[in-house]
Amino acid sequence: MIKLMDDLSEQQNMMIECDPLQDAVENSKPEKCISTCKVLLLNGSPHTNGCTSTALNEMIKIFDLENIETEMIHVGSMDIKECIACDKCTELNKCYFDDVVNELAYKFEASAGIVVGSPVYYASPTGVIMSVMNRLFYSTHFSKQMKIGASVICGGRGDNTSAFDMLNKYFYISGMPIASATYCNQVHGTYKDDGTLYISGLHTTRNLARNMSFMIKAFANGRDKFGFPSIEK
Repeated sequence: MIKLMDDLSEQQNMMIECDPLQDAVENSKPEKCISTCKVLLLNGSPHTNGCTSTALNEMIKIFDLENIETEMIHVGSMDIKECIACDKCTELNKCYFDDVVNELAYKFEASAGIVVGSPVYYASPTGVIMSVMNRLFYSTHFSKQMKIGASVICGGRGDNTSAFDMLNKYFYISGMPIASATYCNQVHGTYKDDGTLYISGLHTTRNLARNMSFMIKAFANGRDKFGFPSIEK
């Protein structure tokens, strides 16, 4: 009887020591992610600190909590040429126009995911971000398989969906799983503070970052255990 009580007491102590709620509180900060857990964010707005930036910065807050490294680059105000289909990239292994797109190529290759943000102009993303994406995806020949892609758009309502679809096409053509949230990844507004007033939009961007963080870590774990799927060519 005494031995039984000692065993029960020992089990209770083990249960206390392994209290999942207590562990969750004490270990609320996730473990440091592997070195490949980096997300590249591209801001396609001409306004560096506009509404699109507000949305992307909400994601960065979550990525920081998830111990995922981030780098945001504002390309929307840059003078970037469009792809001219010269095919020089097949010879040079980089774009013929040696500008920021070639710099982004190295950063993209080293990243586990990419987020592309843009305001909506006439139901489409900005011309600059489309030029960046056309050249970035066409001139780079490294595998993008299982890199996580996400797009965030900022504008009105009805015209957002077509812009959202245009950005997502780069991902699913390249074998990149697309991160989703709890609604279309969009915020509504024109100026920087407009985005903060649309609470649902900020909830969506934060949920997007959480889902994307999980996908990056899960895919890294799956790659190490099972390897990535083979691709027919």
